Amino acid sequence: MAGWKHSRSSEVGNHEPHNRLRTIPLWLGAVVILGAVLTAAGAVIALVHPIMLVSPHDEINGAVRIYAGYLVARNLAIAILLLGLLIVGARRALGNLMVLVGFIQLFDACMDVAEGRWTVAPGVLVFGLIFLFAAARLCDGIPFWKLDAWKG
Repeated sequence: MAGWKHSRSSEVGNHEPHNRLRTIPLWLGAVVILGAVLTAAGAVIALVHPIMLVSPHDEINGAVRIYAGYLVARNLAIAILLLGLLIVGARRALGNLMVLVGFIQLFDACMDVAEGRWTVAPGVLVFGLIFLFAAARLCDGIPFWKLDAWKG
């Protein structure tokens, strides 16, 4: 299956299964790229038009702009890291970041439901679940919900 291949010079000649040339499947790379684009788009929206983040009857004041700025910083950092880790083929780090992004989306979906944003909640929920599913595929056979996936 086609994908992104990465190796490190220290892995040359080493044929142990956990150190072999790694391939990130194309579908998983596409999920990461789509997630990075959507996350970056959220940052851009928060920066240039934060009114899109709230309901039509809410006002945008200084406090909202401050929190929108925090959202910009965090979303851009996450989007850049997703792409960077994909490019360098850092499977474990990418998987860990994808778990974080997946859980952020699940918590966002919970907030959307609690605040009555029914139209966006399903999309956010699906996005989070896809990220968690994809992260499980990067864990070298050890699901991320098991402690061994997070150790050395």
